[in-house]
Amino acid sequence: MPIPGHIDPVPVPRDLAARPDGRVDLVGLSRDQLREALAAAGMEPKQAKLRAKQIWHWLYNRGATEFTQMTDIAKAQHPWLAERFAISRPDVVEAQVSNDGTRKWLLRSPDGQDYEMVFIPDADRGTLCVSSQVGCTLNCRFCHTGTMRLVRNLTAGEIVGQVMLARDSLGEWPSQPEGRMLTNIVMMGMGEPLYNFDNVRDALSVVMDGDGLALSKRRITLSTSGVVPMMARAGEEIGVNLAVSLHAVTKDVRDEIVPLNKKYGIEELLQACADYPGANNARRITVEYVMLKDKNDSDADAHELVRLLRKYRLPAKVNLIPFNPWPGAAYECSTPDRIRAFSNIVFEAGISAPVRTPRGRDIDAACGQLKTAAEKKSRAQMDREAEQKMVALG
Repeated sequence: MPIPGHIDPVPVPRDLAARPDGRVDLVGLSRDQLREALAAAGMEPKQAKLRAKQIWHWLYNRGATEFTQMTDIAKAQHPWLAERFAISRPDVVEAQVSNDGTRKWLLRSPDGQDYEMVFIPDADRGTLCVSSQVGCTLNCRFCHTGTMRLVRNLTAGEIVGQVMLARDSLGEWPSQPEGRMLTNIVMMGMGEPLYNFDNVRDALSVVMDGDGLALSKRRITLSTSGVVPMMARAGEEIGVNLAVSLHAVTKDVRDEIVPLNKKYGIEELLQACADYPGANNARRITVEYVMLKDKNDSDADAHELVRLLRKYRLPAKVNLIPFNPWPGAAYECSTPDRIRAFSNIVFEAGISAPVRTPRGRDIDAACGQLKTAAEKKSRAQMDREAEQKMVALG
């Protein structure tokens, strides 16, 4: 047991950044990392193994945010743990609720970086859209998030923390599979998940752990704009469902709207989809296709999409996404009739092509609209709004 009253800095496992207060955040650590962190702080190895198991249960099954809630750990040890470790959630700067029930949170990290997450409720499920980066580096021209500069990757703890915070907000502790509102996760928030591969993999490992947050890999979808070299590795090491942001069927158009296409072209991307581990008719690849007026929405585009999917024998479904406008956007949404005609052509070829119903548009929470309020508003404005809310609450 460590010397009472003596606090040594705790070595941080696997280069995870310590908090500004010097404590190590336990959220997002694997079981081994958790045990190693306790041992590095001076806990005897056998006890570290036991305590790691207990803390893991309290974090991911009970939703504990304080060591004092951990009733099977001696009270005398609670202060020792609290001095060295934290169980944190992202700070909520702003929470909004759409007219359709969609929720959006503006979150802030301990180093002052802002990012967003969105929860979309449906009758039979609830989907949490999780961010993997602060900003984005891909600059897709139809995407508001793509107009942000990339600031940094989110840590595994910050990714898991979004799921924990959503569970807090939905009142879903203790964790149990039955009756959950949060049933699905999509890695479709801010950032390109495959450019933050290690942290996304480690975070989803915690989320999928049967003794952790316990979401099945079949209920998790990772969306990529086409980082081809990482796609096979994602299938092998993470194994979740794959969605690919295709959005165009010709080189010229995709080069324009998804600049990554200049590095990894359509043919290379679709071959990587066909080779994705575990892809079959029961676990189809989702092909995301944003509908842009007079840009990618012609009958010829629809027929070419069918040809490409057949060429690669891709077990796929096409998700047609009406473009969600934002100030300064260079594109308009295709008309409803044009979207319907495009969908019918793909459906008639035997490929599912539903049209996604836009959700959360009134709070800028729809697909492609995420861009943190830190870039929309000045800090001073946000501080004034926070102060006004406090005054209103009395």
